[in-house]
Amino acid sequence: MNKLANTSIQYIKGVGPKRKILFGNLGVDNIEDLFYLFPRRYEDRSRMVELKNVRAGECQVVAGDVLRQSARRSYYKRKHVHEIVVTDGSGQITAVWFNQPYLAHYFKVGSRVVLYGKAEVYKNRLQMISPEYEIIDRGDEKLNMGRIVPIYPLTRGMTQRYLRKIIAAGLDEYLDELEDVLPVWLRNKHRLPNIRRSIQNLHFPENAQEQEEALRRMSFEEFFLFQISVICRRMSIVRRPGVEHAVSGQMVEEFKEQLPFTLTAAQRRVIHEISADMQKTSPMLRLLQGDVGSGKTVVALFGCVTAFRNGRQAAVMAPTEVLARQHFESIQRMIADGPLSSMRVNLLVGSMPKAEHERVSSQLARGEIDLVIGTHALLSEGVTIPRLSFAVIDEQHKFGVRQRALLSSKGQCPDVLVMTATPIPRTLSLTLFGDLDVSVIDELPPGRGDVETLVFPMDEAQGVYGKVKEILRQGEQAYIIYPLVEESEALDLKAAETMYKEFRTKIFKEFRIGLVHGQMKNSEAENVMSKFKRHELDLLVATTVLEVGIDVPNANVMVIEHAERFGLSQLHQLRGRIGRGGKNGVCFLIADPTTESGLSRLEAIVSTRNGFEIAQKDLEIRGPGQYFGRHQHGLNELRFSDPMRQIDILELARKEAEETVHKDLHLIEPQNAGLKAVIAERFPGFLENVEAG
Repeated sequence: MNKLANTSIQYIKGVGPKRKILFGNLGVDNIEDLFYLFPRRYEDRSRMVELKNVRAGECQVVAGDVLRQSARRSYYKRKHVHEIVVTDGSGQITAVWFNQPYLAHYFKVGSRVVLYGKAEVYKNRLQMISPEYEIIDRGDEKLNMGRIVPIYPLTRGMTQRYLRKIIAAGLDEYLDELEDVLPVWLRNKHRLPNIRRSIQNLHFPENAQEQEEALRRMSFEEFFLFQISVICRRMSIVRRPGVEHAVSGQMVEEFKEQLPFTLTAAQRRVIHEISADMQKTSPMLRLLQGDVGSGKTVVALFGCVTAFRNGRQAAVMAPTEVLARQHFESIQRMIADGPLSSMRVNLLVGSMPKAEHERVSSQLARGEIDLVIGTHALLSEGVTIPRLSFAVIDEQHKFGVRQRALLSSKGQCPDVLVMTATPIPRTLSLTLFGDLDVSVIDELPPGRGDVETLVFPMDEAQGVYGKVKEILRQGEQAYIIYPLVEESEALDLKAAETMYKEFRTKIFKEFRIGLVHGQMKNSEAENVMSKFKRHELDLLVATTVLEVGIDVPNANVMVIEHAERFGLSQLHQLRGRIGRGGKNGVCFLIADPTTESGLSRLEAIVSTRNGFEIAQKDLEIRGPGQYFGRHQHGLNELRFSDPMRQIDILELARKEAEETVHKDLHLIEPQNAGLKAVIAERFPGFLENVEAG
């Protein structure tokens, strides 16, 4: 396998140095990368649909000859329209593309073309709007016609036909050199084909069953290797001696009495779970899931207080300064009076003046701070927390494995609690956070207002602004959220900066307006949001920087423009900013969805406020990779397996991984010799905490 990883893609006939750059755009640098560039779907071209049998409203694959083509400007919005008419002798179909004038040089009358898309009837003729297309050379149909044909992700300057040819050439020359990571006994136990047969059948299967068996085998391998790395990491940490905290029933009761509110049953349950973990000699590794506003911070505070009562230090790390300051202020309020008032709490964030940063760091090092709350600044080399025994990482999906390990390294195997307001179904928890025990806060505290969610089309935006003005005149505050900072002509979106100027000078000129977005300096954004919190601003125009932003009980109105462009969980997070006081709120979604997924997201966000239901729906719509984004260390490395759809394979692979690790934690046995190297290559960083023998 190493040999293939070290053999450049340029040595396959037909590639060379120039086209190697194109492959680099697809993440393909070597032969192994090429083998693992799997199709995103397949087309069964062994039995093409004749044009006379095409059914309107369904996605189908058709083939024929280009009869004629034309280009024009549409009357509406002046778009460039390119049309071709295709015939196969039994009928005709028109294919239409917008704003792609270069297609005139691609299609030629008489050329053979394959189209894939949804057929519709328009003006008594059959047509496809923006179908996928492919020109087929009549003498080169072996890989491209009369069989199940792979459809790959492409980059500009590359065609499906060319990519298939290169992959076929690579398989012919190098497939025999591919080494199997899975031992024979394991493949036989679960009836899995070998690696060479699997790779061949994922690219060029003879039938659907061969493709499914190959995918099952490759998914098992990926889950198996990933789970070994996750389990190894957990085992290497929990086997080290941690801090055995003393926790009494009286301590728990005193903590509850200190609070100005009553804990929910879910909060009490999770505090009990954390209490039990902290009394063990092995370090706690726990994930706390809870919807927006469910009260995770107070649960985390219990662990911090427990560390303080045991003469130790605690740390809370948040992804933004706004969130860090919010935690700092709310915790200060909770411990202001009573027995916890002696707990020394401080803030450490990147925007602090150098002298103040050094002062806080020095106090931490001397043990003069019991609880530090901060951002990535806590991970700086100059920051030491010698008696750290409890670490909290808020918004886990914003951090990776390395950051978690770095914070842990500040003390001697502290208990770690990672929190997320992004609900994760059990399947993904198992995949991503298999090294963590999971706690769930599945109820909201009483006294939160209800939030009504309403959808309006773009042409009714002025009416929505009118409703917002009425609410602002009553002394309340509001947010207006945009997906972009600057105008994008290509996407035809209203953007935050553009609309901010228009609001200030025209639509909302009677009100005090602020703007905050991710490209501003931290100090500027902090200043604007602080003003909004103090009600020195009535309206805050923002981008998704607000997703894990401020808590303003007086702001119970939110407008989300171009809502169809936001992820479902993102919409839920944003909406969670309002209705946090006792008042009811309203969330206006302004959207013109043009895709089924966009429509599905809007329907889901209107129908429920349950974060776990929304998370499940979001996963169904977008898939796990997009759900977590590229920064989430773990899902990004799952190249082809899908934990949501392959739970049976995942659980099987995890079971085998557990047995392997329990027998050989450091993967030094001969039968496991190759596993460590492969895991280090595929999941970099996941074995950093595994101690050698």
